[in-house]
Amino acid sequence: MGCAGKLSLLQSSANNVSILVMVMMMMMISCSSEKGIASEAHHYQTLPLSSMLPPFVCNSTTSKGPSRKASMRVVHRFGPCSARTQDSPTMTELLRYDESRVNSINARVKSLISLANNTKGDPEKTEMSESKAVNLPAGHESPGGVGNYVVTVGLGTPKKDLDLAFDTGSHITWTQCKPCAAKCYQQRAPIFDPAASTTYSNVTCSSAACSGLTSATNYPPRCTPPNTCVYIATYGDRTFSVGELAKDTLTLSSTEAVDGFIFGCGQNNQLFYGENAGLMGLGRDPLSIVSQTSQQYGNYFSYCLPTKTNTDGHLTLGNSVGTKNVKFTPLLSSQGTGETGLYFIDVLAISVAGRDLKINPAVFKSGKTIIDSGTVTTRLPPTAYTALRDAFREEMTMFPKVETNTSFDTCYDFSKYRNPTIPKISFTFGGNAVVDLDPAGVMTPLDESGSLVCLAFFGNKDDGELGIFGNLQQQTLEVVYDVAGGKLGFASGGCS
Repeated sequence: MGCAGKLSLLQSSANNVSILVMVMMMMMISCSSEKGIASEAHHYQTLPLSSMLPPFVCNSTTSKGPSRKASMRVVHRFGPCSARTQDSPTMTELLRYDESRVNSINARVKSLISLANNTKGDPEKTEMSESKAVNLPAGHESPGGVGNYVVTVGLGTPKKDLDLAFDTGSHITWTQCKPCAAKCYQQRAPIFDPAASTTYSNVTCSSAACSGLTSATNYPPRCTPPNTCVYIATYGDRTFSVGELAKDTLTLSSTEAVDGFIFGCGQNNQLFYGENAGLMGLGRDPLSIVSQTSQQYGNYFSYCLPTKTNTDGHLTLGNSVGTKNVKFTPLLSSQGTGETGLYFIDVLAISVAGRDLKINPAVFKSGKTIIDSGTVTTRLPPTAYTALRDAFREEMTMFPKVETNTSFDTCYDFSKYRNPTIPKISFTFGGNAVVDLDPAGVMTPLDESGSLVCLAFFGNKDDGELGIFGNLQQQTLEVVYDVAGGKLGFASGGCS
């Protein structure tokens, strides 16, 4: 029986507080003698089941973000702060689309060069019609689908507020535009009207931005009369947007705006569980918002992804807070990042309850690893996942393990445990940056009771597949992308 299970059993059964404290102290001493210093109490953490319940009310917190100049409030797409009118996807649906995104990223990384020379998707034959856009070759999809986090920005003069899902795995920013020549899905905010903006203009076919669409979207541009550049963007979850490449003023905050921002003005669009106005691309391509604003903000941004339940986070362009308490790991530039625009990092080790797992570091280098804001659940080489899962199970033997109809294979029934104690999981990244995961990044709920909870990781098909550090594991951390400096940072408490 693991120490976490023993302590949780005591928490749920003891009635006398003084006796409980004394017994728990004795248990900790016992655990330390059994397993050594690695089993001290600070290697465990409480998982409040209240945080696993479905969110009904938006209880916004005071985030660090709004005090920064170029900062935008971040909310979860399927949480109460996003003011959704549609039902949220089920966990099964989210996992299915998450798998599609992962497959898309892997296909993109493995075959980018050959796809760039593949002209099966002839742009002259791709009209602005839903049926033809949906049937575009899957190999041309941008890396993954649409992210689960949303920011609100202003577009045009006068500005119109738009809520955009943001994604570090793709590059171009787009929104739906009138007159919706082919199709627009239903969104909450009014659809952007280019004719109502005094600063709007189309991008010409001969411009460098138009030529850059091939690397940003994996589709070559096409040209429509009189001289307007047309983009095509498709994603792993069957989201797509086709429209005119344009320029306008992008307003980030009350004091910060970007003149001449290049974006996609979509005339034929489909969004997975769509109510947001479009997508913001935070990749490394020259057409991404990060690159376009590099003169203003130095190729530097950070965010804190909130949990789904009741907090909000931030997305900030520029370094306005310094690097205090941030643990940095190198961003790898030799892993294909120049071609894919993805953010590659090194994973060196994983620990459970303070004990490093016996995983050969070469396992992580075999398939390489990226950090991605749009993939929900972290993907690990199967060798690493098996070691993680087995060590976690060893610490959780007191809790009733249950089978589910999902892809998760390590799930527990916490209905009799209000605040169970679970082992901490930590990742060690290149440069020996040790990052402790928040409890919400270790386990995720499956049902509305919040008591059926699973280990929130998956193993890849083989060790050669790409590893992905997903957004569940990034929750509540300040994640800092110093792209110009070639490093990625983590700090705890990023949303508070």
